[in-house]
Amino acid sequence: MKIVAYRLNGRSGVGLVSADLQHVQPFDLPEAQSDLGAQALIEMQARGDTLPALLPALALHEVQIVAPLPRPRRNIFCVGKNYFAHAKEFAGSGFDSSAKSGGDIPADPIIFTKVPESVVGPGAAIEMPAVSMAIDYEAELAVIIGRGGKGIAAKDAMAHVWGYTILNDITARDWQGRHQQWHMGKSFDTFCPMGPWLVSADELDGTKTGVRCYVNGEERQNASTADLIFDIPKLIETLSAGITLYPGDVIATGTPVGVGIGFKPPKYLQAGDVVRVEIDGIGSLENPVR
Repeated sequence: MKIVAYRLNGRSGVGLVSADLQHVQPFDLPEAQSDLGAQALIEMQARGDTLPALLPALALHEVQIVAPLPRPRRNIFCVGKNYFAHAKEFAGSGFDSSAKSGGDIPADPIIFTKVPESVVGPGAAIEMPAVSMAIDYEAELAVIIGRGGKGIAAKDAMAHVWGYTILNDITARDWQGRHQQWHMGKSFDTFCPMGPWLVSADELDGTKTGVRCYVNGEERQNASTADLIFDIPKLIETLSAGITLYPGDVIATGTPVGVGIGFKPPKYLQAGDVVRVEIDGIGSLENPVR
């Protein structure tokens, strides 16, 4: 199933998207729960509760789609350098504080986070900050945790996945390089476009999924999650070894080769650009740059 969060007439809603992507059937949720997007539904399913009743369908084009988790319950877990070609691309960019001689390909997952407040939805502007002119895009498949846990073995990890969405890991490259720890350059306001909806794991397994990114219609990234250095089970095993994962946690799995910093000269985002990320089985996420 596909779950979308939206606003209509100033009120939040969460609903089930029809197979033809033309309608949404709202779940009968209190507004306080709807404000959190799909979070309440994920938690209900994790507890084994029955989902709320569905209300009459609305035309999808009549609602304003927002991020499916408008404010995730905590920081988004992100993975750096998780495609072979991108790892080499980034290590050679001069902005990679994690690169060591002969160590372009990481031996273990590189984990950083983005603050929840950086999340915006489809169509929302990626805002150019006054303090940086080196703004880059990163198309990524994001994993949504369903059943939480700690010490999850890789062989059991996929049973903890609720589903997937699209995430654009916008980055201020100069801040990323300057501060070495990547958190600040990744967490500016509007630096985490997400959406357009969540797709459940019974419709998409994420293991051989195409990921593409376009800037002003020009293809910049085109790869498959089959090329991940560390696959989804390994990422869940690594994170949960010492951190309890909870329903609704978001794991951004990394970006393929073709980011702006990899071009010579770099192709950073500019005001007026439009960035579109497409992932097979989910759809597309498009955001203007302002």
